[in-house]
Amino acid sequence: FNAAVKKAAEEALKAQGCDVVVSDLYAMKFKATATEDDVTGESNPEHFVMGRTMTAWQEGRLSPDISFRILLMNIFSQFPMYWFTMPAIMKGWIDRVLTKGLPSALRNPTVEGIFKNKKAMLSFTTSSHETMFSASGINGDINVTLWPIQNGILHFCGFQVLPPQIFWAPAYVPQEARASMLETWTGRLQGLLNEAPFFLHLKHSGSPYGLTVGHHLGKPLPPNSQMKAGV
Repeated sequence: FNAAVKKAAEEALKAQGCDVVVSDLYAMKFKATATEDDVTGESNPEHFVMGRTMTAWQEGRLSPDISFRILLMNIFSQFPMYWFTMPAIMKGWIDRVLTKGLPSALRNPTVEGIFKNKKAMLSFTTSSHETMFSASGINGDINVTLWPIQNGILHFCGFQVLPPQIFWAPAYVPQEARASMLETWTGRLQGLLNEAPFFLHLKHSGSPYGLTVGHHLGKPLPPNSQMKAGV
């Protein structure tokens, strides 16, 4: 089903005249582990420091399979949720490609970061139904589950984060429901590039909720604050 979602997105975006680049990490046999092999010509091979990859990037000494082309575009990641997060190979891609110093300007990434004008979105399937990812559900609130990825990675790097597209438990619903999911997805793609990001760190004066999803400061979660997509 994830492949069908990816294919639908590829076709819909190409039909709008977009330049679509698909990076299939499994087909690429992408190395997920960040190791000293990611850098050539290390000045002190006996004391490798992964944090020095920024210098290696600037000097053209990163492993050739670490490509930044995809990062210069608007991106969305398609994956099945594994253990409340992305698959290991995708996390490995983030670990290796988003080298220290490349993606962010720590003082204000949304203003100074190199991705400040780029949009990013998560699109994924779950093996649990939507009710199980509620504040009172067995899996907890999906807003909290996604916070480390959407805020800690994408927003931190300066991306404008769009509401995620969540396909709830496609393996446990009838074929008609899966077809409806794809139809909803295709419809959203027609206006995707014009969507406004939702990760804005604003102070909500007098709000009963925290400053933003994930920073609750003892206040309750906003109701379904990022559950835009659905069937």
